[in-house]
Amino acid sequence: MNAAEITDLFTRADGQYLCARWGRPIVPVVFGVEDSTLQTVKGAIEAVVALANHKMAETDPELGANLMVFFFRDWAELLDVPNLDRLVEGLEPLVARLQAADANQYRVFRFDTANAIRAAFVFIRMDAALSDVPAETLALSQAVQVILLWSDTAFTDRSALAVAGDHTILRPEIGAIIRAAYDPVLPAVATDPAHALRLAARIAPQS
Repeated sequence: MNAAEITDLFTRADGQYLCARWGRPIVPVVFGVEDSTLQTVKGAIEAVVALANHKMAETDPELGANLMVFFFRDWAELLDVPNLDRLVEGLEPLVARLQAADANQYRVFRFDTANAIRAAFVFIRMDAALSDVPAETLALSQAVQVILLWSDTAFTDRSALAVAGDHTILRPEIGAIIRAAYDPVLPAVATDPAHALRLAARIAPQS
C-alpha cells in the first residue's frame, strides 16, 4: 500500500489523522461464549499480537484485564453487566444509540497519559448477519480492529480479511501495516499524516 492509502486507514471521518497502538501488554477476557469459541477468540488475539511483535500478559496491574470482549444477543444486556458503566463512560446513552442504529458491533478505547491505548471494550451483538460468520473469521476481524486505533471508516468499503482457499486470512498489506506501526522507532501515537509516509517506507519492497 502506498502512503495515500495508508493515510486513509487512519484518517477519521472528521478529517483528523490518528494512529495509536497499545502502550502496555494486552490481557484479554471474553464473555458470552462457549469454551471452544473462547479459545478461538483468544487464539486470534494472540496471533495478531504476535504479528505486531507486541506482548500479552496474565494480568494488567490497573484493570486486571484490559481487553474485554462481550458477545450477546441484545444491546440491553450490557446494562446488566456489573460495573461496566464505571469502565465505559456514558454506557446507557451509548446502548440507546446502538439500539437505534441496529448496530451489531462497537469498540470503545481508553488511553493512557501519552494517548497510547490502555484498554479496549469490544461489543458484538450476534444478529442474523454475524451468526452466519464463522467464529474464526469474526475473531480475527475483531482482533485486527482492536490492535490499532484505525479510522472509523477504515474497513467500511473493504475488509481487513481475505479468503485463501478454504481459510480466511488477514490481508498481507494490513498485516504489514500492523507490524510497521509497532516498530519501536515509531511513536505510539501519531496525529501528523507524515506518519503514514514512515509506515509506507517500512512496508515497501526491499531491493
